Amino acid sequence: MQKKVLKVNPKDNVIVALMDLPAGESVNLDGTDYTILKDIKAKHKFAAVDFEDGDHILMYGVIVGKANQSIKQGEVITTENVKHQSAKVVGKTDTLGWTPPNVDKWKDRTFMGYHREDGQVGTENVWLFFPLVFCENKNIETLKDIFEKELLHDKASKHQLLLRSLLNGGATVEVEEEEPDTRVFKNIDVRFITHQGGCGGIRQDAEALGRLFAGYVNNPNVAGATVLSLGCQNLQVQIFMDSLHALAPNNKKPIVVYEQQKSGTIDEMLTGVIKDSYEGIKKSNEIERKPASITKLNIGLECGGSDGFSGISANPVLGEVSDIMAAVGGTTMLAEFPELCGVEQELVNRCINDEDGVKFLKLMKDFEASVVAAGSGFDMNPSPGNIKDGLITDAMKSAGASKKGGAAPIVEVLDFTEYATKPGLNLLCTPGNDAECTTALVGSGATVVLFTTGLGTPMGNPIAPVVKISSNTILAEKMSDIIDFNAGTVISGEKTIPEAADELLELIINVASGEVRTKADVLNQNDFIPWRRGVSL
Repeated sequence: MQKKVLKVNPKDNVIVALMDLPAGESVNLDGTDYTILKDIKAKHKFAAVDFEDGDHILMYGVIVGKANQSIKQGEVITTENVKHQSAKVVGKTDTLGWTPPNVDKWKDRTFMGYHREDGQVGTENVWLFFPLVFCENKNIETLKDIFEKELLHDKASKHQLLLRSLLNGGATVEVEEEEPDTRVFKNIDVRFITHQGGCGGIRQDAEALGRLFAGYVNNPNVAGATVLSLGCQNLQVQIFMDSLHALAPNNKKPIVVYEQQKSGTIDEMLTGVIKDSYEGIKKSNEIERKPASITKLNIGLECGGSDGFSGISANPVLGEVSDIMAAVGGTTMLAEFPELCGVEQELVNRCINDEDGVKFLKLMKDFEASVVAAGSGFDMNPSPGNIKDGLITDAMKSAGASKKGGAAPIVEVLDFTEYATKPGLNLLCTPGNDAECTTALVGSGATVVLFTTGLGTPMGNPIAPVVKISSNTILAEKMSDIIDFNAGTVISGEKTIPEAADELLELIINVASGEVRTKADVLNQNDFIPWRRGVSL
């Protein structure tokens, strides 16, 4: 039988409603009876004690807010009676102990991946087309149309057929549910990126974009790349090539580079691009999947469209997976720095090296200062959807979001565009913005991204599979076309967090081996939005 309420941490003074609770209902938790004073929707929290103005609100064992008026026991926590508040950080105060999970069943597991000459192993084999500047977006789109029509032989989608039937007076059009694989090359995917950067902004953003693209080319999911340049932009070809050389001095991957201002007409340039890219794609198609230890996986950890259940179901399941990977020698990355506000002390204490703790706090401080300078603050991070579904303050949202990182020690703190090289849990400085975060994780080496959501989001990535994990069963059933895994079984009591984590890790191995396509891949969700820290000029 499903529980009605839950206290996440024994230190907490608020309680989570696991289902709708009407006013007047009495619920019992740990031997104490609580009378609900007003209707409370599932996912929201109510006071376990009487609060006075100024009292701290505790959840996950940390400060997540401050009462700005008196709140009676059994009264719902809202944006009207609670304000954002988090504990002050004083630097590293302790070294947290960690007991790794038993990984006997995982330590010898393998997946079928693409082995690269530098020792990395990819979960995909992609030839990537991208521009160094937005001026080349149209040429990339032209190439996308040409290559996809000839290499994929795509049939009309059911929505195209629907419009076609309407144009023909509503005549019924039969749609094949199972379409055969019509690809010319079965062992490589061709993907295309466009963006709005590379010029017109501060030089630092152009340089960061060059490093980001270097990370994408270096990512083991990429076999080779075609790069288009206009010629006069801030992000010069040499800046990109220098960034790639700094990251991969012995890069052996084929890279086709064309600069329009040196190539003459568009027709002349595209003719050369198509011929050279085709040869690279054909050669890369010869690469085949081979067994590799799961320690070769680099897993990005992210959440978006979060709800009041995310921090007690989906995110802790990811945390368990992250701990398993750390214990066997794999790599995970926890990002979204605005959503780590309020748990900085724990994360600093988990850093193996004191220097990383200092770096983490500086990145957090600088990030928040830039937000304040823009007239906002981390306290404005929760979206209307977050608040509606029970995430009242940024600290409350952050305390739940941080659970994706489990409890393992932090081996390194990385700034945006820095590449993960150390096995274990890494912290990566990114915004909470879904697309910008995923874009950054893959640029820092993630070969699979785990994305938890309580409200639903269809986002994906051009070169790395994005596995969507729902925090609740209602979402998994309502938006089954975008959800890959349901962690709502933790809320219903059908599975424990370790049981759900084991099931999720099996799915990850299947996805990494190419045996299961993610829903984002099926929907052709190939989002790419670089983080711009500066302004347009």
